[in-house]
Amino acid sequence: MAKICIVGAGSIGCYLGGRLLAAGADVSLVGRARIGNELRAHGLTLTDYRNGRWQVPPADVRYVTDPGAPADADLVLVTVKSAATQSVGDELKPVLRAGAIVVSFQNGLGNADVLRATLPQHTVLAGMVPFNVMQPGPGAFHQGTGGELEVTASPLLQPFLGDFLRAGLPLTERTDMTAVQWAKLLLNLNNAINALANRPLKEELSQRVYRRCLALAQMEALRLLSRAGIQPAKLTPIPPTWIPRLLATPDAVFARLAGKMLAIDPLARSSMSDDLAAGRKTEVDWINGEVVRLAKRLGQRAPVNAQLCAMVHAAESAATRPSWSGNDLLAALGASS
Repeated sequence: MAKICIVGAGSIGCYLGGRLLAAGADVSLVGRARIGNELRAHGLTLTDYRNGRWQVPPADVRYVTDPGAPADADLVLVTVKSAATQSVGDELKPVLRAGAIVVSFQNGLGNADVLRATLPQHTVLAGMVPFNVMQPGPGAFHQGTGGELEVTASPLLQPFLGDFLRAGLPLTERTDMTAVQWAKLLLNLNNAINALANRPLKEELSQRVYRRCLALAQMEALRLLSRAGIQPAKLTPIPPTWIPRLLATPDAVFARLAGKMLAIDPLARSSMSDDLAAGRKTEVDWINGEVVRLAKRLGQRAPVNAQLCAMVHAAESAATRPSWSGNDLLAALGASS
């Protein structure tokens, strides 16, 4: 049986690992001691917005803090925050066995490149997790939104496809992962808006004024992508270039035309919102910041996304977490553009 190791097993890593374990895969998890203590006491309980439920007892969970744990893995899934990618690559380099495959299931665009440069003797593939995962309690991880895992197509993935299929998490192989990652990033531009609004995703996206904020950020990114000759992939029934117009429609029209976008657990929030709630640094520089960097490479500006970066960074260091109203947030972003 192929051995799978998940490095950086927080919410996303524990959910993926738990679903694979529940389906009988050989999985080990590497992460923080706090989560390890929870899993030793409670095991893993996995749920999703469609009322699915899977459980893994404590005795069946191998969760360690030792960075050398991936030494016997055939497949390593990296799910750490983007800021930790280089350090994880440095830890993996001396321990990975020859032939091990590495998949970066992280936000942003360049994490697989960082790992590839650090691990030149290994195959490193870019991956994309489309859904949100929250932790409602000790050892409990809940998938709040939909979508399927996507990864760079490679014949080397063949031995592992069955494990993911049995877990109900099929791997969709893509030959256009850069386009896929940009399409996901366009959707993830909402993470900052959701974090600043300090509301559940469904509540936020149900309000036109917040959607108009997202439309501003997406339109700015789409203009830059067009100038760069990059066409984002179509991940939803609606092409990426149409989404900003849809977002700006009245609430009743949006609910009718984009019902799937609102097929979200009522309590789900963006990972960036969860980071602010926990007092952690966010990944805003690897999401909205990617748009700002693209603008600089093109000799252009990205004032809306730059403003969102600045506002999230201010929230990270604020004594009291802000909760921006839609009108105030739209005014702040409109003034920057």
